[in-house]
Amino acid sequence: MSYRISAFAEKCGVNKETIRYYEQKSLLKEPSRTNAGYRVYSDNDVRRVGFIKHIQELGFSLNEIYKLLGIVDKDEVRCENMFEFVSKKEKEVQKKIEDLKRIEVMLKDLKQRCPDEKQLHECPIIETLIGEQ
Repeated sequence: MSYRISAFAEKCGVNKETIRYYEQKSLLKEPSRTNAGYRVYSDNDVRRVGFIKHIQELGFSLNEIYKLLGIVDKDEVRCENMFEFVSKKEKEVQKKIEDLKRIEVMLKDLKQRCPDEKQLHECPIIETLIGEQ
């Protein structure tokens, strides 16, 4: 299936300016055009934007995504030093996981201390968090 930019952007859940920005940053290849000059996108482009959005939500920067897409695009230049890049990112992800686990433990602890809804204004959560600083 093929899409013009408005339908493509809607299908991807972004606006047209985001699509153009992704093209500027070479995250999306320059699309083919109709005889009238309209951009035409494919289902593969929809999947690619879905990947970009999803991995961005996971904390990857657009520069990092561009590098990762080098594998898909079979771009040897972007694939240079991929092992180092992936190793560094893996360490960053492991650190985030550790931080999130600590936050999870803290939240579970605070949840157990939290009074019922009737005493919400007397909740010890704020005092506990302030005391930890």
